[in-house]
Amino acid sequence: MKLASLNDGTRDGSLIVVSRDLTRYCHATDIAPTMQAALDEWDRCAPLLETLFSAVQSGSVACHDFNPAAAHSPLPRAYQWADGSAYVNHVQLVRKARGAEVPESFWTDPLMYQGGSDDFTPPLAPIVIPDEAWGIDMEAEVAIITDDVPMAVSVANAGAHIKLIMLVNDVSLRHLIKGELAKGFGFLQSKPATTFSPVAVTPDELDAAWVDNKLNRIMEVDLNDVPLGRADAGTDMTFSFAELIAHAAKSRNLRAGAIIGSGTI
Repeated sequence: MKLASLNDGTRDGSLIVVSRDLTRYCHATDIAPTMQAALDEWDRCAPLLETLFSAVQSGSVACHDFNPAAAHSPLPRAYQWADGSAYVNHVQLVRKARGAEVPESFWTDPLMYQGGSDDFTPPLAPIVIPDEAWGIDMEAEVAIITDDVPMAVSVANAGAHIKLIMLVNDVSLRHLIKGELAKGFGFLQSKPATTFSPVAVTPDELDAAWVDNKLNRIMEVDLNDVPLGRADAGTDMTFSFAELIAHAAKSRNLRAGAIIGSGTI
């Protein structure tokens, strides 16, 4: 099924179910008022949302026209946003640009940072930065949303906690990163608000493209309506989402609504 949050002026939006072809939607607030509320009670809500999704597909329930510009990020704010660097070849390129080598451990131990999750930019909204001299860069990624994940979950069990999948534009301010990382305390100012796709989908929607907790589809990236890149998200992904979840949960629980990113494809 496909879910979204209608940007209704509230902090967390209102939950809607979107048709498979992304043309129609139906309110789902009688099942759960928000996406977070649905994730908090996923075992109860998911079957009800699936039933509503089937009704939207069949046309047996009244629907509205779906406009992606009217949607917020699936989770307009989240308890957790942790972004990995599962594509180590990208890490190599970025570190080379600032004159740094890639330690061998990066190929066996995932990189991950904790991003700001209290304020996501709506999917089609402008990216607002005070100063363009800070070097605005976009990064196309895939992300997953989990239910409650227990501390020290195994890689074998981690994949079962993936409930929704979405796309990400993880904005970086390249001219601030080098100085900030030199402090030895990680990202903060160099990672402004993140943007997610208008719609999040359950793994079954991806069918054969979702294999071994990786998305095997082409990520299409355009800049001002001009094609910029076309990359297969399943190629060169060193760490699967199950491995990223297990890494994030090594010493802590992850609560429902935790978002884990793949890093730049």
